Amino acid sequence: MPNYRTLATGQRSQVWIGGPGRAEPELLFETSDLLIEAPNWSLDGSALLVNGNGALWRLDVAAPGLSRIEYDDLPDINNDHVLDPDGEHIYLSAMDGHIYRGAITGGAVQRVTPDDGKWHFLHGVAPDGQRLAYVEISTFAEPGRLAIIAPNGSPTIVDTGAGHLDGPEWSADGKWIYFNTETFTSTPGHAQLARIADSGGATERLVTSDTVDWFPHVAPDARHATYISFPAGTLGHPADLDVEVRVVSTADWSVPLQRYPLFGGQGTINVNSWSPDNERFAFVSYPVAS
Repeated sequence: MPNYRTLATGQRSQVWIGGPGRAEPELLFETSDLLIEAPNWSLDGSALLVNGNGALWRLDVAAPGLSRIEYDDLPDINNDHVLDPDGEHIYLSAMDGHIYRGAITGGAVQRVTPDDGKWHFLHGVAPDGQRLAYVEISTFAEPGRLAIIAPNGSPTIVDTGAGHLDGPEWSADGKWIYFNTETFTSTPGHAQLARIADSGGATERLVTSDTVDWFPHVAPDARHATYISFPAGTLGHPADLDVEVRVVSTADWSVPLQRYPLFGGQGTINVNSWSPDNERFAFVSYPVAS
């Protein structure tokens, strides 16, 4: 069996562009041939980098079309991939549990996580490129923990509370790490948005909601952010649900500026997909023909 998700009969992948000033998102690309996940926006603004069928793909923005990026001896990857701040490399979480670094054009890769018998799910790279933030999981019956590591170094576990954590990524100024966590509630699976100072300290809740909220992504200028809301009672961040991608001002996370309802969830917005100009971000839906 493959390590990657595939489309159901009659289902397709749709890549959309939203933003703080867009009441309606723009459809950029769709296909019924490949389940596309988790867009990253390239640093030069020309393309999105997505995963599908265990590989990384380039989707040009000006003339949308997919081209596979070929890597040497890279295991199947999942939807946790983040650009290196240099704009020329990317970190990739693979289905062997490790994180790899390679050029966005393909070729050789280097494993950067220790062979410690744990899973390493990447979500953040520090603005100076010197550290990674990932979710460390020993077994999937245990909650994920925030781990910080210098590539090829030893991880440090950051205390964010007892609940499961996911999606940790730095703000562009490096002062904060944003994530979702179940620390604030005893209700199973009730993830909420939070942040912690890069230097450590108390976990700060960003918004209180009845929905299950995942993957806060802050724009490069820190003025706006996106996240995905699952229905109340959702456990984890599964695929194929009626969900909502929300855009907020970071001055007030409680009042969405835009709401984009869609059929999706897993793969929709797992990683930061803001454009370098701060005006746009990308996300994916997975409608099924009726």
